[in-house]
Amino acid sequence: MSQKNEMHDDLELDDYREHEAGKVFLQTHQRINQELCGEIIKLEQGYVEVSLRTTADMVADEIGLIHGGFIFGAADYAAMAAVNEKNVVLVGSDVQFLSPVKVHDIVNVVARVRHKEGRKRNVHVEAFVLDIKVFEGEFKTVITERHVLRLNLLDTKEPQED
Repeated sequence: MSQKNEMHDDLELDDYREHEAGKVFLQTHQRINQELCGEIIKLEQGYVEVSLRTTADMVADEIGLIHGGFIFGAADYAAMAAVNEKNVVLVGSDVQFLSPVKVHDIVNVVARVRHKEGRKRNVHVEAFVLDIKVFEGEFKTVITERHVLRLNLLDTKEPQED
């Protein structure tokens, strides 16, 4: 066995070839509805590009304004994919909606991990329609040991009296 393969003996051969080729596979949010949150166009370590095609189902009024929650959802999805850890969760954000989005616009979202500290990741996200920046934000995430719904966040046991 070559020294190169010994260094990666914990990887399956196919995984090793994909790793060698520089491909990154999505490890989180794999069942998300891409029609509502966007489709990943480019995925690299710490970086992602997502494309959201706005539809009539996202419209907030009779003129065709897209509800900001859909833009935020695409940005949140992009932030999670940029971190790309199985158990990443959003714990906070500071965002600005800079320009309105209308039905049938294509929103291009770019997310970059900017800071790592232990299990915490800060992700900068920008969204554009053509050359117009429509959204910008900082997303604070945490990578948990287990799925967030499997964590014992609240102690459900009643205190025992002596």
